[in-house]
Amino acid sequence: MTGSQNPMDGAALLDEVEAFHRRFNVFPTEHAYVAVALWDAHAHLIDAFDGTARLAFLSPEPGSGKSRALEIVETLTPRAATTVNASANALFRLVEADGGTPTLLFDEIDTVFGPKAGGNEEVRGFLNSGYRRGAKSLRCVGDGSNQSTEWFSSFCAVAMAGLGSLPDTILTRSVIIRMRKKAPNEKAEPYRRRVHEKQGHALRDRLADWATAIHDEVAAAWPEMPEGVSDRPADVWEPLLAVADAAGSHWPERARSACVALIKAAAQGDEASLGVRLLTDLRDRVFCGADRMPSAAILEVLLGLDDAPWADMSEDGQSTKPLTARGLSKLLSQYVRPDNTPIKPRGIRVGSGTPKGYYAEDLHDAWTRYCPPPPEKSATSATSATPQVSEGESVAEDPSESRHVSAETDTRQLRIAG
Repeated sequence: MTGSQNPMDGAALLDEVEAFHRRFNVFPTEHAYVAVALWDAHAHLIDAFDGTARLAFLSPEPGSGKSRALEIVETLTPRAATTVNASANALFRLVEADGGTPTLLFDEIDTVFGPKAGGNEEVRGFLNSGYRRGAKSLRCVGDGSNQSTEWFSSFCAVAMAGLGSLPDTILTRSVIIRMRKKAPNEKAEPYRRRVHEKQGHALRDRLADWATAIHDEVAAAWPEMPEGVSDRPADVWEPLLAVADAAGSHWPERARSACVALIKAAAQGDEASLGVRLLTDLRDRVFCGADRMPSAAILEVLLGLDDAPWADMSEDGQSTKPLTARGLSKLLSQYVRPDNTPIKPRGIRVGSGTPKGYYAEDLHDAWTRYCPPPPEKSATSATSATPQVSEGESVAEDPSESRHVSAETDTRQLRIAG
């Protein structure tokens, strides 16, 4: 679509929306400006879509511009309602209230889902279900013992800002913008609400008029996805690409470029999928072509990886400690072998002993289904990743390696031959 059938110039309007953000926000990439401008516009078309993308501004430290980004979004979106904390019941009633579907803006979302927040499962359920049209939850209403049940909708556009991360069920429904502190050479215009809010509202009203003009076109659209984008990421980006296609000009191309880049960045920075990280490390950095590995050997390799989380795990939700054989088994048991049974440790013959460990044949199906394609490696890199054991004896391939294997413990840190 080119958008040429619409009397309003949607591409120029989106350019203005993007420029408005650029005045006050320093986003980490050009793709972030594209995604946020499209998200602003999609909120005006929420009734045309079967789904909505959550927008998440996240950062590891305060002072990274998250709240300011949410403040600018507030000026550009319809019926914006900003909250720092709210009960699930209040959120359901807000969505059901007269006056149209709200745009819900959650600042300091880490206070809802952070380590000290206690879970907030009902709010999580609201956010999880509300990205799809028709999503409803059954709630009790009434006073005292005079209670009845009613169905409440949770479908609405939601943008969030907070420290750290979010539950994986919300992250996978979100366009993630990882904010950072401004560098000395990065400047943004100071935002003054009493002056600049009116300018944002003027753009908001023009977005509303444009949304009315393209509503039917967007509702009937089936935007083409970039190669490799499917399943949940496609659901998230479909409304944004539909808006870009309706705008025409350079927006369809920029939108798809942003789609690919932000999905890739989210996958690389997703700490929620710890199981996939474990599977990938086992394939690429532990087994490296071996057909079996004792648990002790696996753990010593994992704990020696400087760029991995395994040496500082939280198994009980409070204290941190290195990954253990129990934790390894718990993580891997979420996945299944080719015969559809959970992956479990099995006895492995190593010299005269039979320690517990894992077989590559049990992991291969999970590697194929969940892990990204393996990196290109030289012919020697796979064999030099760890020392090897053959017939129960340790063979260090490089005596200069900083980690040395004791011949007394032939089940540690080793690759098994045969």
